[in-house]
Amino acid sequence: MELARNLNDTTIFNLGGTVYAFDSTTIELCLAVFCWAKFRKKKGGIKIHTLYDVEAQVPAFFHITTASVHDSQAMKEIPVESGSYYIFDRAYNFFAQLYRLHCAGAFFVVRAKKNLQYKAVKWKRRMPKNVLSDSVIELTTYKSHNDYPAQLRRVEYYDEEQDRYFVFLTNAMDITALEVALLYKNRWSVELFFKWVKQHLKIKKFWGDSENAVRIQIYTAIISYCLVAIVHHKMKLKMSVYNTLQVLGISLTDTTPLEDLFNKSNLNIDKELDGFYEPTLFDF
Repeated sequence: MELARNLNDTTIFNLGGTVYAFDSTTIELCLAVFCWAKFRKKKGGIKIHTLYDVEAQVPAFFHITTASVHDSQAMKEIPVESGSYYIFDRAYNFFAQLYRLHCAGAFFVVRAKKNLQYKAVKWKRRMPKNVLSDSVIELTTYKSHNDYPAQLRRVEYYDEEQDRYFVFLTNAMDITALEVALLYKNRWSVELFFKWVKQHLKIKKFWGDSENAVRIQIYTAIISYCLVAIVHHKMKLKMSVYNTLQVLGISLTDTTPLEDLFNKSNLNIDKELDGFYEPTLFDF
């Protein structure tokens, strides 16, 4: 993962730190077979909690749990880098862990819950288009204030494309409100990553039923993704990452050097094999 991140490192936001999106994806399992992965009464499943490097388009860290573990409980596993930005969805309003990021010198953007209790300390009067509110707040409920005693910034934003209103909380006081909204918008890249891995790296069906076998298969899928990203970057291929994966997949027993393999003029890989649509990872 580290090698793939270094090779694919690009600058999109110019914020002086790495931008990460943190989220999880659930893979359902048959409880009768995978009895260790209890989720609900009659369902089993696992969660892959992933810290995704938005600019490099490569995962930086992942943590596997049973699906019964709430998303916010995995936040304590996140490796924190001072000066970096962490983007979360609404499920991660875990103020004790957000304060841990704040104390470590990192920044975060999280979508606020509707029932947030707060009081405004100060606010901006002149705001850019689609920014409805930009204020500094303090949390007022006992537990929330105890977990996060510092001030927060609250940004209310209207997305014209989706015709939706969003409210964000952040400790980044020096960036613009539009940059806050843009950071959250790019959280979607981790969802595309989950979709890409599930569709193209076969982690919906498992070869073993033990917890170790499931973990190994997921590790293998992540490693495969990173290896394809490394090959794609080093060879400066113009084809999509998915097509690169397909070429490698059908040529595993071929002794042809990679450069010659990708230069074959008669090589024709269907872009939508099996009817799957490829998210635009690595494309900016």
